[in-house]
Amino acid sequence: MVIAPVVSARPDPNAAAQRSPEARLDEAVGLAGAIDLEVVESRLVTLSEIRPATFLGKGKVAELADVAKAEEIELVVVDAALSPVQQRNLEKELGAKVLDRTGLILEIFGRRARTKEGVLQVEHAHLTWQKSRLVRSWTHLERQRGGFGFLGGPGETQIEADRRVIGERILKIERELEQVKRTRGLHRAGRKRVPYPVVALVGYTNAGKSTLFNRLTRADVTAADMLFATLDPTLRSIRMPHGATAILSDTVGFISELPTQLIAAFRATLEEVIAADVILHVRDVSHGDSDAQAADVASVLRDLGVDPEVDPRVLEVWNKVDRLAADERASLAATAVRRAADRRPLLVSALTGEGEDELLAAVERRLSTGRETLIVTVDSSDGSGENWLFEHCDVMDRTVDEDGAVRLTIRVEPDRVDGLRRRFPNVAGPTAVKPAAPRRRPGRRRSA
Repeated sequence: MVIAPVVSARPDPNAAAQRSPEARLDEAVGLAGAIDLEVVESRLVTLSEIRPATFLGKGKVAELADVAKAEEIELVVVDAALSPVQQRNLEKELGAKVLDRTGLILEIFGRRARTKEGVLQVEHAHLTWQKSRLVRSWTHLERQRGGFGFLGGPGETQIEADRRVIGERILKIERELEQVKRTRGLHRAGRKRVPYPVVALVGYTNAGKSTLFNRLTRADVTAADMLFATLDPTLRSIRMPHGATAILSDTVGFISELPTQLIAAFRATLEEVIAADVILHVRDVSHGDSDAQAADVASVLRDLGVDPEVDPRVLEVWNKVDRLAADERASLAATAVRRAADRRPLLVSALTGEGEDELLAAVERRLSTGRETLIVTVDSSDGSGENWLFEHCDVMDRTVDEDGAVRLTIRVEPDRVDGLRRRFPNVAGPTAVKPAAPRRRPGRRRSA
């Protein structure tokens, strides 16, 4: 059994003023628990400065060494980015394996990846990180002599050989990931031809994205109260209130100080977010550091080229309101109402289903922005034509004329109007239509 203390080191308290040290420590403990490590000791360490050799001060290192020896600890997790030298020196002083934040997150991702794509992306990130640490890390690496004197030069060292092998593997994985990127691009192009709009879920890890995904799609994606419960991206279809279909995408959760290697490796997956028609930023408003978590997510989105402050596709979803007291919920609702209508967040509970209808209606409004409203008359015998309209358009209203003809009020993208007119000659509009209550196709029930 692996025993792990979690030490949250904060060398610069002003670097993350929004996030409390206790919350950082709890998160680090949660990360350790995500790979089934038993945490027997956790503590905050206040640093006045970072020591180049050991990161921590000598006195603190000696104190931790005593604890590690007394508790027979095998692994120490430091919630900070350690240099290879700092990691090696700490391992010598503490007499235990040392893992920093980046290494721990990579370990979690390595265990959670299930699809071939996920495994490739994690391996790429891990090898990139490992390659950067092949610098004065091992004492057995000595320069070997080789070649023919001054013409041949020195021979290859062990560290150079290891770096070369890792580099070759990285290039091979990058070629495979490029194929993954092309495949995903073809899938996106195929969805555009249908076309189904894409709604992407993003948010801090453990914000409840997968639970919300299951609630909206009636799927059974892994959802657990732990960090990074979901790693591999999942796509399912959802039905909008007026009957149109959209694709909902569940993505990997973000986290503060997300390793740059992971952002680069998961670029192909995160492109689903970049290309989405609507981006739902799911927040755990019951968490004490919800604002800090939101800032971390916004930072990653900006790295992807999506600015949540100005991008009209981004809609905040304040999840887990069922965990709040009545006065807290009232205060939160008042805060939401004070925001501009187009930036107003939605209060939901993915667990109980509260706010689900309002969320779907808001998503539909976002998707309908820029669409034209038309009236299509379909012969009563043209069941396939009516079915096609329900599958590919937002059907706002359905009436039957005295002669039996079916009159449908729909919303459609401007670039599809010409094709629609060719298929259905009896198209009128565009016209302004009063909002109607959601109507579903007769005889069709929403799947449970």
